[in-house]
Amino acid sequence: MKTPRNYPLLVKIPPVAKARTVFICSNCGATASRWEGRCPSCEQWNTFVEEVVSKPEAPRISRSGQPKIKESPRKIGDIPSTGTKRHILPDPEFNRTLGGGIVPGSVTLLGGNPGIGKSTLLLQIAGRIQGKVLYVSGEESAEQIRMRAGRLAFRNADCYIFTETDTSEVIKQAREMQPELVVIDSIQTLTSPHLDAVAGTISQIREATSDLMALAKETGIPVLLIGHITKEGQIAGPKLLEHMVDTVLQFEGDRQYTYRILRTLKNRFGSTDEMGIYEMRADGLHPVENPSQILLSQREEILSGSAIAATLEGSRPMLIETQALVSTAVYGTPQRSATGFDLRRLAMLLAVLEKRVGFHFGANDVFLNMAGGIRVDDPAIDLAVLAALLSSLDDIPIQPTECFAGEVGLSGEVRAVSRIDLRVQEADRLGFKRFFLSKYNMKGLNTKNLKMELVPVSRVDELAGELFG
Repeated sequence: MKTPRNYPLLVKIPPVAKARTVFICSNCGATASRWEGRCPSCEQWNTFVEEVVSKPEAPRISRSGQPKIKESPRKIGDIPSTGTKRHILPDPEFNRTLGGGIVPGSVTLLGGNPGIGKSTLLLQIAGRIQGKVLYVSGEESAEQIRMRAGRLAFRNADCYIFTETDTSEVIKQAREMQPELVVIDSIQTLTSPHLDAVAGTISQIREATSDLMALAKETGIPVLLIGHITKEGQIAGPKLLEHMVDTVLQFEGDRQYTYRILRTLKNRFGSTDEMGIYEMRADGLHPVENPSQILLSQREEILSGSAIAATLEGSRPMLIETQALVSTAVYGTPQRSATGFDLRRLAMLLAVLEKRVGFHFGANDVFLNMAGGIRVDDPAIDLAVLAALLSSLDDIPIQPTECFAGEVGLSGEVRAVSRIDLRVQEADRLGFKRFFLSKYNMKGLNTKNLKMELVPVSRVDELAGELFG
């Protein structure tokens, strides 16, 4: 009898799946299966980078851990209107930029230069709010955060510091704690376990933001994110990151100066024209309640080339000093320079002065500066710019008690501006004596309780006649 042969046991080994990689545009977030020199979406060159977008050994699970309830379409009239309820934060400037407070379930992205004070600002809010706060830091240790909190008059004993970079762990802790606010410092340090990519890459930033968005919408917990910026001043990562969040804030300012500006770039729940001003001190950032006083120069002598403009940032009126310097061009080619003001609009105003009034600037260097380091886009500042240019050209000073607000057209007319009542009231409150404005703004303006004189003008030559005779 033959003995059976011992054949080796054949085991069928399943094929190992490869990690899937795609090419992602670092500018707009568009994806492609292969590298392309020019992005077909944003038309930028050499912006595609290869990234791993999936790990085959880590199956994806739901973010909430619970099955989603399917909803059917509803008529808009059948949806109850509950209104936008906001939580008032212990920071009036931050509330102003958000539109009156933070909305439950919203995600806010805060960007700014390194060292400008982003972490300090959000740590101050976390330390002064009433209720539980989860402060997640992927850049600093708990001891470092505790040292900074000691300088900021930290009063919230229910602020929990969590030094973690795993997004799933952050979401798990937030669901268990149910805090009033979650602060992420910063979004570029978080990583998702579902992706085999390093922190800070486009896919990781997008995935972490998507997970935090789901957390905020499902639980109603507001989330504040800190985002790094590139050398061009843009928030790092694709533009898709800014499209995903509800609010985008920009923290601006020079580290050599004490004042910081918080601007709203995007807001789904309010205006995008609001601005907050802070003063950096040894014990943290302090809101500036009256920005007009810091934007006006403090000097005793009256010099030419300076005019006060009444501008508007959102719903806040501010008075800002416009400084101009007109001098003879030494090197033959006249220079045009503007700080805090659009250079092309300056060229237009100079052309209006030459064509409509007869003042010649062609052989002169022209320098324009907005005092305080603030950039102004309000067209109502045109009248003050013209007054400062004429004052510097003829070396005739303008009285510091005179204020200007008006838009200048190409034909030399002075056009009406919006919310003139707020501008006039702010100038009257600060003790100005004369206010130059468009005569078309006089209709419907309440002048009963004003202590200063209103000087209406309709053309640029009338302004020159009123100022310098």
